[in-house]
Amino acid sequence: MKLKELVQAHFHKLSKSQKLVAAYVLDHPRNVAVSSAQEIGLMIGVSETTVIRFCYSLGLSGYSELQKTIREQLLFQESSLHTYQQSKLELEQAPHFYEQVMEQDCRTISETIKQINETDYETAITHLSKAETVYILGLRSSYAAANWLTYTLGLVRHDVRLIRIEAEDVIRTISTMNDQSVLVAISFHRYLKETIRIAELASDQQAYVIAITDSLLAPIQAHSDVLFPIHSPNKSTLDATTALFSFMNAMVAGVSVKEKDNFEKRQETYQSLKSDFLFVEGTEKQ
Repeated sequence: MKLKELVQAHFHKLSKSQKLVAAYVLDHPRNVAVSSAQEIGLMIGVSETTVIRFCYSLGLSGYSELQKTIREQLLFQESSLHTYQQSKLELEQAPHFYEQVMEQDCRTISETIKQINETDYETAITHLSKAETVYILGLRSSYAAANWLTYTLGLVRHDVRLIRIEAEDVIRTISTMNDQSVLVAISFHRYLKETIRIAELASDQQAYVIAITDSLLAPIQAHSDVLFPIHSPNKSTLDATTALFSFMNAMVAGVSVKEKDNFEKRQETYQSLKSDFLFVEGTEKQ
């Protein structure tokens, strides 16, 4: 099992101090590979014993095995884009290339399903249903997903807003948030500081923060009320995109069912409006 997966599997059992060690190990593998347990403890602000106990909690024999694992698994990885391409080149000679790629997507969705906590999901759906305003945030590679979620969620409930840092005063937007607000923040590696900072400020305003990211240890977890990890085999949104949109679809579906009556009223109002000037009916070929 890869170190990242090993840490995620045992993360819920770790003490608060050991979770600090876990985050540091994944964020600064090179430092851990060349530093002693005592030095790492000083860098993090925990004892050497805590660092060693963290290793035991993962089922490792000690700190030396942790260093060996890091050298083998983390330090010699290629870039995420290179890894993405290599994984596709391996399929190049196989028959039905598109089918192979899509089956990989199916496996990514299956892995994501295993990582989702159903109680957290139900709690998130309740907050999304009852909130006065829902704000959606996703920057750079996460923007397309945030835009899609804003539009689609807006079809099933009122007042869903996409935060656009390039076109609005974000501080003013955050100042309107309160304990009746929900922020859905999408944050994938490489984690943008703006996303994390906005989530932190929203939390300070008592907004309920739902994080969608690629790891239980992602930086945004410190400012979220609930976090949903999307399986990302190459630490890239490229291979995680299918699972990300599938999970967002599950969120929208959950809200549409939770607020069935309100959803039906919105659809009736929508369909009652004259929209001939917007749409053209297609013609069937004879």
